[in-house]
Amino acid sequence: MRFVSFDTVIEQTEGGLAGPTRHPVQMLAEQDIAGQTSVHDDDRAAELGLAGAPIEGPTHFSQFDPLCVEAFGPAWFERGCISAHFQTMVVEGESVAARLSEVTPTAARIDAAKGDGTPVLTGTATLGPEHSTELDERRARLAEREVGDLHVIDRVAGEHVGVTHDSVTVTMRADSHNGPLYPFTLTQKLGAITERSGWYDGDSPWGGPIVPTEMLSVLAFQRGPGLPVRRPSVGLFIDLEVRFVEGPVFVGRRYDVAHRVVQVGQSRSVESWWTEATVTDAEAGIVAATVLLHQGVFKASYPDYPT
Repeated sequence: MRFVSFDTVIEQTEGGLAGPTRHPVQMLAEQDIAGQTSVHDDDRAAELGLAGAPIEGPTHFSQFDPLCVEAFGPAWFERGCISAHFQTMVVEGESVAARLSEVTPTAARIDAAKGDGTPVLTGTATLGPEHSTELDERRARLAEREVGDLHVIDRVAGEHVGVTHDSVTVTMRADSHNGPLYPFTLTQKLGAITERSGWYDGDSPWGGPIVPTEMLSVLAFQRGPGLPVRRPSVGLFIDLEVRFVEGPVFVGRRYDVAHRVVQVGQSRSVESWWTEATVTDAEAGIVAATVLLHQGVFKASYPDYPT
């Protein structure tokens, strides 16, 4: 296989790889969640005391794809896994740089930071299923805590943990809309993506265009699982893991996606739940990828939250 030609200048550093500084674009200003605006809306973000409407967390994953292809080869899109904890929200206009460190033939640490050094995310990039990931370790630590009383996701915790929902069939085409949660097309995303590649909209070593890693969460969660989170409330992404099992995932191909809530919890300001999505090639019947999303709701955004 030939290596992908990303429009990315990679710097060799002591013990790792560093990408260039980028200015990611916010594309969820028109996001609709059960008829209400999201944290990506300027007014809603201001109500929560945020500096601005944050960029969606998965956007930052694109800055790691060229670094991971450089470290692990094209197999990154076949059996790579990026697993990250989001530390600080990024507002459009701020700069972000990504880095791989402690690089071995099949594993590395990852981190991203703003131009002033503020950490954006931390995690792992691994090749193959034999590695423990950042979110494996975070879930294990959180499982040791008492969950306590839940008031916004109480019905999720009571009815859905461990339950696999019926699969939905989805396809990511170049110019098809991805629904109210993701109000943009793949073509629109590729026009704003931080790292460009001909593999995303043209030929690839696998025979056709492939879906960028950051868009796997869009594919996996554009439909379902429709959990009974109490509204009105405003959500956020806390952790995200994208794992290629028998990848890559192709543009224009049909995939069956099944969702399962695997864990719930809370912090001082957020109630949260973890959902695992299994993405199966609808024709071949093989699991192409899994997506593990830890998302939450701000307690302060729910009007009836107990004081």
